[in-house]
Amino acid sequence: MTPAEDGEVFAVITGGGTGGHVYPALALADELVARGHARDAIRFVGARRGLEARVVPEAGYAIDLLPGRGFRRRLAAANVGAAWDTLRALVQARRILAHARPEVVVGVGGYASLPSLVAARVQRVPTVVHEQNAAPGLANRIAVRMGARAAVSLPGTPLRGAVLTGNPVRSEVTAVRREPDPLHPLVTVFGGSLGAGTINDAVLGLYERWRDRADPTVHHVTGSRNYEACSARLSAIRRPSDRLHYELVDYEDHMEHLYARTSIAVCRAGAITVAELAAAGVPAVLVPLPGAPGDHQTRNAEALVDGGAAIVVPDAECDAARLDAELSGLLADAARLEAMATAAGTLGRPDAAADLAELVEEAARVRR
Repeated sequence: MTPAEDGEVFAVITGGGTGGHVYPALALADELVARGHARDAIRFVGARRGLEARVVPEAGYAIDLLPGRGFRRRLAAANVGAAWDTLRALVQARRILAHARPEVVVGVGGYASLPSLVAARVQRVPTVVHEQNAAPGLANRIAVRMGARAAVSLPGTPLRGAVLTGNPVRSEVTAVRREPDPLHPLVTVFGGSLGAGTINDAVLGLYERWRDRADPTVHHVTGSRNYEACSARLSAIRRPSDRLHYELVDYEDHMEHLYARTSIAVCRAGAITVAELAAAGVPAVLVPLPGAPGDHQTRNAEALVDGGAAIVVPDAECDAARLDAELSGLLADAARLEAMATAAGTLGRPDAAADLAELVEEAARVRR
């Protein structure tokens, strides 16, 4: 895309890597445009290897892509290359900001955000970071130590001086009006764009236990890398006499449509998932990803559990028998499901994008 002229950029939004970072960033950008900022005055800086390289241009925003990769959490030869790429990224980030001259730089986490945040502080550009998870990432922790203002998605997130804004989600999700069918409940199972092997195995085992049930429907989103194997396993275990309505897909383009019909979700506890469940008011059985940095998925899940909107099944305990016990108990207790849905709705923050945009505009006004 054609670079903006010097002095015309209001905000550079930097970071990404995964949907949990990228989609809140896009929600913020859309909110800033809705508040009167020109679309080409909002620019992104991300990583060549990140999801942002594809979805940001598709959303109509300009993006500069930096080299780089995340550091390993143990000594590894790959960290030498990562350090070199980080230095190159810092040099490029300084050039990008010197040309764009933004009024504010916003970091959304991920290793691609740190070079731009460091460059912004060197050039005395105000910085804001948004933390999606309950356990802050390294880039955001460093940025706050350097003076960035912090916005967080969940109460109790340990970043100094943080403002609780919630996690911005797509407007399609905040607009969801749920109408689950009490007579034919829908169990929606998903594990992110790539899928979750433990959950996939457990819910296919659940098929064998529920094959004679005609009341529920299971909508199973396997993730792209697991679809062929899951489809083959499902074909092998199906019998002509089975009564269970079981839908198997590799990816779901419109989760908001599913949220509207879902009686209960079974899924991981990534930041964007937790935020969307709360915004749409969907009860959930959460299976946090083990080994996530800072165990942030467990801490994300606890926010919904403490609010009465979800239950947690540890990954090591997630099998067909455990899912059968948890889901059968919930589906048999309509009053509890309704209470969980209400609790989830009270935890949602539909104004998160607007609150974060206000903080960004406030930081920019300080420079003026």
